[in-house]
Amino acid sequence: MLFDKKAIQTLAAGMLIGVSSIASAHFQMIIPADDMVKQSESKKLNLDLLFWHPYEGIGMHMVKPAQFGVLVDGKKKDLLETLKATKIKDIEGSTFDGFKSTYRFKNPGDHVFFTEPKPYWEPSEEAFIIHYTKVIVNAFGLEKGWDQPIGLKTEIMPLTRPYGLYAGNVFQGVVLVNGKPMPNSEVEVEFYNEDGSLNPVADPMITQVVKADSNGVFTYAMPKAGWWGFAALNEDEKTMKHDGKDYPIEIGAVLWVKTHDMK
Repeated sequence: MLFDKKAIQTLAAGMLIGVSSIASAHFQMIIPADDMVKQSESKKLNLDLLFWHPYEGIGMHMVKPAQFGVLVDGKKKDLLETLKATKIKDIEGSTFDGFKSTYRFKNPGDHVFFTEPKPYWEPSEEAFIIHYTKVIVNAFGLEKGWDQPIGLKTEIMPLTRPYGLYAGNVFQGVVLVNGKPMPNSEVEVEFYNEDGSLNPVADPMITQVVKADSNGVFTYAMPKAGWWGFAALNEDEKTMKHDGKDYPIEIGAVLWVKTHDMK
């Protein structure tokens, strides 16, 4: 039986692209210098915004987002103009565009930092990607506000308090799309392997995958201290054009939480 060599090469390339897209999940990231700011500590907080493959440490270029802000005591504050462009090196030594911001705490309570990036065209998936991203920082011990929605197109609402977590704790959240629970959402989970010290034994170990239940609730136990990213993925009802053709939009609800070793 004869095989078309060109067809086989094309199929193999497509399979490699598919494997790469599974093993190398994109995550929009907001990583603060601390997840709990005590009264005795500095009132200034530095935050890094990256578009990254967090476990593999491979970077991607990020453009200035459509919005960046914080929700405090039920009120939103626009922080877009606080962003400063920066260059960030990935684990391979390549340099990528990212952003930094500095925020000064004035009031106690939970501060929900959020961003909506501009749509990113992913050729291998033939889709646009928009990851609506949040991280929650507690200020001065007042535990109020972490379970309040922002009103993003899609977001993860924590059912577990998203700070003061130990490694090994179970985290639960509910996936919202247009303010309503989205059943059976696929949730990708990755650890931020910041120093590159972890080496997975197989590609499925890079990105963990869980499914939300019929109420949009997902559960995951975080085995290691550090930053964990949860990305609940769904498809928008709208499409966007690229080269004159309509393509789907993957909307991701991303939430970052930090775990600590018990001391």
